[in-house]
Amino acid sequence: MELSLRRLRTLREVARRGGVNAAAAALHYSPSAVSQQVEALGTDVGAPVIERVGRGVRLTEVGRVLVEQAEVLLAAEHRAVAAVEAARQHLSARLSVGMFPAAAAALLPAVIADLAAEHPGITLESLEADPDQAVLDVRQGHLDLALILDYPDAPEPWAPGLTMVPLGQDRIHLAAPAGTRYRPGVDLAELAEETWIISGAESYYGRAVRTACRRAGFEPQVRHRVDGLATALAMVAAGLGVTLASDLGRAFLPPSGIDVVPLRRPLPRTIVLAHLPHATDRPSVRATVDAFARAAQDRGLAAVG
Repeated sequence: MELSLRRLRTLREVARRGGVNAAAAALHYSPSAVSQQVEALGTDVGAPVIERVGRGVRLTEVGRVLVEQAEVLLAAEHRAVAAVEAARQHLSARLSVGMFPAAAAALLPAVIADLAAEHPGITLESLEADPDQAVLDVRQGHLDLALILDYPDAPEPWAPGLTMVPLGQDRIHLAAPAGTRYRPGVDLAELAEETWIISGAESYYGRAVRTACRRAGFEPQVRHRVDGLATALAMVAAGLGVTLASDLGRAFLPPSGIDVVPLRRPLPRTIVLAHLPHATDRPSVRATVDAFARAAQDRGLAAVG
């Protein structure tokens, strides 16, 4: 009997998600592809691993045993990969990282250049992802690393099951149409009557901005819900409202039409690199984490103290 680790991962996801469709969405596969993987695993072991219950599925006894052993086998695979990397004279690996747009624009080019100079065998692939999804993908093994955010005004319980590496603090400022009446040191409460251009409350950034405004005593009047910072800033430059932009977000500023005004009470956010606890057993992951730390320092992110 030969067991496919890929098929075991698929079965584990079906067990975690409680169904084929949910597992397919998490794995970025089609439901039919997931079903085929699970059926093939059943053929490998000579017995069904899932059974239908109403409109859903559940593990058979054989399936439960396989999921338990999958954790052992996948952990052994990780240790084997780490050992092979450590034995090589030169690091060689393909790693994936999820990140939000501002981090991708500000940090990724420097990290890739750093790795190309120091460890040319490491290839870094990036995926733009909301922090919530990026954290989920790291936990499930779909991503090796994720750049996420931590807002003191709206903390999220990122930590369980992950190692969090703070890279630095990124300050947030008011972005208003050029010629604004607001001056450095403006209080957030003074913006209560403004028209806001921010992302929806389902995103972490959108929740954080709304929480900060509520603590300042008002509910922001969001007329334009925009997820992309570049689009939001273009709309600010067109005079359609105000938004908030961080130091990293300045990479998206249009050439004219916007004034960036420091707030009286700065709204800091911490840029965090997340990975599974044992990921840095792999020298390639350690080298990449170090490259991100250097890029953040070179970019001028304030140390987290």
